[in-house]
Amino acid sequence: MAGSRITRDVFGALPDGRAVERVVLRGEGGFEARIITHGAVIQALIAPDAKGGYDDVVLGHDAFAGYLAERKFLGATVGRYANRIANGQFPLDGETVQLAVNNCPNALHGGVDGFDRKLWEIAEINESAEPAVTLTYVSPHGEENYPGRLDVRLTYRITGPTELSLSMEARTDRPTIVNLTNHSFFNLEGATSGTPVLDHELTVAAEHFLAIDPTAIPLPEPPRRVAGTPFDFREARPVGERIRESNQQLRNGRGYDHTYCLARDGKLAFAARLEAPDSGRIMELFTDQPGLQVYSGNYLDGTISGKGGKLVRQSDAMCLEPHIWPDAPNRPDFPSPRLSPGEVYRHHTLYRFSVRTP
Repeated sequence: MAGSRITRDVFGALPDGRAVERVVLRGEGGFEARIITHGAVIQALIAPDAKGGYDDVVLGHDAFAGYLAERKFLGATVGRYANRIANGQFPLDGETVQLAVNNCPNALHGGVDGFDRKLWEIAEINESAEPAVTLTYVSPHGEENYPGRLDVRLTYRITGPTELSLSMEARTDRPTIVNLTNHSFFNLEGATSGTPVLDHELTVAAEHFLAIDPTAIPLPEPPRRVAGTPFDFREARPVGERIRESNQQLRNGRGYDHTYCLARDGKLAFAARLEAPDSGRIMELFTDQPGLQVYSGNYLDGTISGKGGKLVRQSDAMCLEPHIWPDAPNRPDFPSPRLSPGEVYRHHTLYRFSVRTP
């Protein structure tokens, strides 16, 4: 339909024949968010540049076959537990829950077959001044050995001319843990630009970060201050400015792969800002989550082809993932990921795009 703020089509099919749909949400100008139902993935995010052009700023694939062939979490919704759980186990009400170890020796991003590999249902499409799509997924009790049935509801909404909102809710029928995030890889020069993100200027509104061991599990210590370290992004600095410094934490993460501790009281607030030097694109991220994983694309190794058939290599893009802290089920001193019957897990993140002005 001409002038429609939303379109819906078939993006591909699973091996069992089920259709994978794509929903396109449109803001002003050429701003678009393209969502596919497999993994509730942000397949493309088209944002303006300082010269009046538009380009896709997230890694992904042009066709569905790419998402099936290799699990790299490109643009995916991650759960039941984003990030890592040490040794794949945690205590819950006097019992030890053992998960699959899929990132030796730890559990990562929901296990072997997490939410990023599931076909979500389109529950609602809202064609209005703020076009939106709501997706749902029901994770049965025992899936990936997580206790409790988990009913998840996720809404992508265009909330401003060049602004994408992501809100998630989850409910359970018995005590469990939950920690969801979106795992988009951003390059504000363009997804196929071939320009590393190391020259992007990054700001993170955090005084502390979590130091990690070589398996990326937080060390048994309080959060460290960023002051005087390569992890200080309280003022804008290029991502790659200090990434090659001789620092044990940079060695452990092979770059940045660390959670920043955000001062939150459950309300949406500024968390990070990313700016590309050539395109002049700016992305500001707001969230109500207590942590932000800053990942500089260290494990992108050229083994997969992305959009335009180009190989995806180290630092071709970076992630800014809002969520509860890693290994929190084993750390009573961390924000709690526990969810009990009658409670509602909530997550709200907002991506606001703009351009540098002369």
